[in-house]
Amino acid sequence: MGASLRGVRLWFAPARVREEGETPDYRFSLANERTFLAWLRTGLALVGGGFAVDQFLPDLRWGVRVGLALALLGAGALCALRAVNHWVRCERAMRRGEDLPVSRFPAVLGLAVGLVAFAMVLVVVFGWTG
Repeated sequence: MGASLRGVRLWFAPARVREEGETPDYRFSLANERTFLAWLRTGLALVGGGFAVDQFLPDLRWGVRVGLALALLGAGALCALRAVNHWVRCERAMRRGEDLPVSRFPAVLGLAVGLVAFAMVLVVVFGWTG
């Protein structure tokens, strides 16, 4: 728990990340930042999709609509939080000369989006209206 809490504190103190190891080639840090921004865009798109499902599909059964909207909103929130965590972990690994960290999160996110998409296909095919 202590290492995890320290990692979260680094989210809000990026200057402390610079205290570790040596400065990597700036191109790697910029690539890490672009990856961070891509994760944020993905999170924003998922949040937008969640709001779209809730607002523009009022004819869906309440439980189906809210379930799909919450799944997309939750995935978007997790994606945004994971973006910060991944950026810090990668930056620290580069500064320390370590391998970049691996993660199961892309697979989990892909499965979650795939399940929501499959549920939406069922909604379109069967037209579950409220």
